[in-house]
Amino acid sequence: MKKHIRVILICLSFLFLWISCTEKKINLGKDISFDKEENVYYGKSSEQIMDLYIPNIETTKEKNVFIIIHGGGWCSGNKSQLTFFTLSMMERFPDHIFVNMNYRLTSETHYGLPNQINDIKYVSAFLEKKLGYSPNLILLGNSAGAHLSMLYAYKLDTDKKVKAVINIVGPADLSDPGFKNYQEYSFVERRLVDPRVVDSETSRIDFASPVKWINENSPPTLSYYGNSDRVIPSSQEKILDSVLNKKHIFHESYSFNGGHLDWDKHPNDQFLINKIETFLKKTDKK
Repeated sequence: MKKHIRVILICLSFLFLWISCTEKKINLGKDISFDKEENVYYGKSSEQIMDLYIPNIETTKEKNVFIIIHGGGWCSGNKSQLTFFTLSMMERFPDHIFVNMNYRLTSETHYGLPNQINDIKYVSAFLEKKLGYSPNLILLGNSAGAHLSMLYAYKLDTDKKVKAVINIVGPADLSDPGFKNYQEYSFVERRLVDPRVVDSETSRIDFASPVKWINENSPPTLSYYGNSDRVIPSSQEKILDSVLNKKHIFHESYSFNGGHLDWDKHPNDQFLINKIETFLKKTDKK
């Protein structure tokens, strides 16, 4: 009987979230609400769209922004994959603005980089113009989205707008022999990076590897990896932590029970959100 009640409650919760997603205002209880703007264009491509959530909270303080970036091997996926996790984050961070973005996907006719990290830059510029100030950014992505979050923060964020990076099962070093077992690795080698943007001294794989761009001014990074992930090997976590340690960057790394897609399943999702909250409080004190 208890099991049936639990199933009913879960179904009702998802129904509530689905209804919330179809409205222009999101009500999450406990006096938490957001205005939602869905499928906002931040560029000229049909892929350059985002969902924007602005909290209904009275404050004179400039609000920080979470930019949520989906996975999908750089060539697939959609922001809808992270809608429910975004809503869960909004409950915990009711005074933050949230962006859940799509980006231009890699294909046999379109290179992924630098387009995909430029799309994060375009979102940042869009927000600055809309809000009337330059917000601190917290980049949160999973898998390929985590890779793009790190690559943008470590390589392209010359204005130092990124306050922190939340890396969820993201590849950090594409030259790692363990990562070369990735079933689409040949596609990554051929199509992820436009060869025209890489100088003669840098390989395309190194150009696309976040760890190659970490320096003493890189932002704090929280990482979350699965202990039975068959897509992202455990060596990725070790390599990233090693470089962050060497450059004296504040960081934390945690593991969860499960594979590549299990990070947002209960209780892994709530554990992650708790750690994000604690981590960001620590970065505020630094």
